Amino acid sequence: MTNDMSDTFLYTTTLDPRAKPLIDELIYEYDSRYGNYFNSEGAAAELTRYPPEAFAPPHGNFLLLIRNGETIGGGAFKHYDDRTAEFKRIWTRSDLRRQGLARKVLVELEAQAARQGYSRIYLTTGFRQPEAVGLYLNYGYTALFDTAADPEIYKSLPFEKDITHLAAPALESEPRLKVAGANL
Repeated sequence: MTNDMSDTFLYTTTLDPRAKPLIDELIYEYDSRYGNYFNSEGAAAELTRYPPEAFAPPHGNFLLLIRNGETIGGGAFKHYDDRTAEFKRIWTRSDLRRQGLARKVLVELEAQAARQGYSRIYLTTGFRQPEAVGLYLNYGYTALFDTAADPEIYKSLPFEKDITHLAAPALESEPRLKVAGANL
């Protein structure tokens, strides 16, 4: 069971020491699932492929999900194109899975991407991560590949989602009605 009262999001950088559990466990998980399938240096090379600035405002962001002072999840996004944020590194601690934490991270990342002006999300996951595929399909993401085919033929599985509905409504420059006597 999740302890929602103590779960908080912390917007920070990949260099924050509190990000180390996320990064260490991602390296372990990716290496155990893929070995050097994608890169002879393994997951560490993938996780250091982008500089910390790629996940920093105004074009990106990096968040951790913290419970009782411990990092239990997280994720990030970076600029993909003018309207699209690319989600990366969505993770929850392995001993706390199946509690809705990844969904919680996903929803928060979508909201933050919208606050930063994005209207579309793009992401990829690996072909040996059926849990991630299920998460994205269950939360409104469109698979950009044939879900009936063997995922290994694609290696990297891309998804997209329109998030225009999350954008803040544009403020009108002139109010349509003025209240009589109001000083607007």
